[in-house]
Amino acid sequence: MRCSVHFLLATLCAVSLHGEDWSAFRGPFGNGIATAKNVPVEWSSEKNVAWKIDLPGASNGSPIVSGGNVFVVSAENDGHQRHLHCYSAMDGANKWVRTVNFDKTMPTHKTNLYGGTTPAADGQRVVVWHGSAGLFCYDLEGNEQWNRQFGEFRHQWGYGTSPVLRDGKVILHSGPGQKVFVAGLDLKSGDTIWKTDEPVEHDGERNDANQYMGSWSTPVVATVDGKTLVVCSMATRVNAYDFLTGDIVWSCEGLRGERGDLAYASPVIADDICVAMGGFKGPSIGFHMTGRGDITKNRLWRDDKNLPQRIGSGVVVDGLIYMANAGANTIECIDPATGTAKWQHRSAGGAHWGSMTYADGRLYTTDQNGTTFVLRPSPERFEQIAANPLNEPGNSTPAFADGAVFVRTFAHLFCIRQDNSKS
Repeated sequence: MRCSVHFLLATLCAVSLHGEDWSAFRGPFGNGIATAKNVPVEWSSEKNVAWKIDLPGASNGSPIVSGGNVFVVSAENDGHQRHLHCYSAMDGANKWVRTVNFDKTMPTHKTNLYGGTTPAADGQRVVVWHGSAGLFCYDLEGNEQWNRQFGEFRHQWGYGTSPVLRDGKVILHSGPGQKVFVAGLDLKSGDTIWKTDEPVEHDGERNDANQYMGSWSTPVVATVDGKTLVVCSMATRVNAYDFLTGDIVWSCEGLRGERGDLAYASPVIADDICVAMGGFKGPSIGFHMTGRGDITKNRLWRDDKNLPQRIGSGVVVDGLIYMANAGANTIECIDPATGTAKWQHRSAGGAHWGSMTYADGRLYTTDQNGTTFVLRPSPERFEQIAANPLNEPGNSTPAFADGAVFVRTFAHLFCIRQDNSKS
């Protein structure tokens, strides 16, 4: 329980700093849990839509909310123009857009659209990762503070990790491709504080067995036994980096699969157990986060039998993981100590590429058809409260702030608020 106590204290501190902001991928704490209250339960393309705006170009990146602003990334012209948009959270007014021009056409998978990252903000600055086009930091008025160029990140399936902000640092997982690293940068200056390379096999696209490899996992910051760690699923293993120095404190093997070495989802932390899930129907593992060096011996379980396709990340509620999957379109409740599903439900909608979230006592997950399912967390059974269709495809995760839900489809950004004038 030491991990959960420290995590709770960190969460309470973050709440005081950020209010109800949803300031990064999977929220201000990177765990998919929102602090927002009075969040809408039901909506449609007409009902409870406070505002809706057009977005240029289809992209997979999710919106965030910070300081009354909604930030979202998009791209045009085969990634030659990569945008960061800033809109008013209140009325959707276009405050500014900053565009980075990039003269090369980088490879990507047709489903991994350019502009597939989520920005991160701290109430004063917003940071966006454009992959080969660089890492950029702006103030909330859109003035560039700094940028960093790390070279090309070339992979046949493209890029897709998102930056994490914590205690004056930017945590960035780069790659995939031949050059893969996790780095800690100074948020004010962009200077590198630490940078730790991850070894890759062959050309970084395929391993030595000529199977696919790569990680698109966004790191999670957690405090374990008084030490702040950056936990990230890499292609073959899970690493924990010292937040201050970047040294690898421990690593746990087990993500190498029969179809390749791939990771899409972020690690999920339940007390002192870390659960990591491989991509492309790869294996999943659960282990205790104790010790140093190779802690593969701490594995509680490893499951590689007929797994679903997992792209989005799960959320922990009352010690259980709730997960929405891409392959087989299933929603499930998993015991992190054993890896067994307490229940599994075949979704009536499309596949789920976005991550499961928890807000105001309810679970929210949006499928590729643009329908957000609202669920009651239950260890016994699947309990659906509402199904909210926008009738527009998308792959993103909703954001929650100030009693509103912000949903990004391929074509639009929606703000959903309860319309009390008709009640």
